[in-house]
Amino acid sequence: MINWINNWKINTSWTLFLDRDGVLNRKIDAGYVRKWEEFDFLEGVMEIMPLFRRTFGRVVVVTNQQGIGKGIMAEEDLLHIFERMQQAFDEVEVDVDCYYYCPHLQREQCRCRKPNAGMGYQAKADFPEIDFAKSVMIGDSISDMQFARKLGMKTIFLTNGRPTPKSNELIDLRYLSLKDMLAS
Repeated sequence: MINWINNWKINTSWTLFLDRDGVLNRKIDAGYVRKWEEFDFLEGVMEIMPLFRRTFGRVVVVTNQQGIGKGIMAEEDLLHIFERMQQAFDEVEVDVDCYYYCPHLQREQCRCRKPNAGMGYQAKADFPEIDFAKSVMIGDSISDMQFARKLGMKTIFLTNGRPTPKSNELIDLRYLSLKDMLAS
């Protein structure tokens, strides 16, 4: 069992929030995953997701997808990617409860775009049993950590090999990747 799961006394009354790009799949630098053929699960994802599913009562994905707002991709393209992701997760018996996304441009400053908390509130409306004090956000950006802190969640930052500040009040734990978590 992963140390932080035991240390935080996580059980099925907890919710796991996951960012997508850079956490579950390879992030395209200065670009967007626009179609399934460009989607590439990161190493370790299919091994750790069943553990997350058995441990947490809810598992949700929250992702900013401004490629839709830029007209680079259609909402249907994103929904197709989510559908194919879930088909892949089904093969390892992992059901993600919901996929939330913000299609808006950063400059629009909408309430659903991380670091704003809108997707968290949407998840709470859909699943009233979610307790943010008993939730964990795993992300690879400071905006993921800000989103989580606004809701009172615990945070895990994935560095993906990038330098990050050693001390940051937004980050409870940091790992190289989900694969790196498996070794802890």
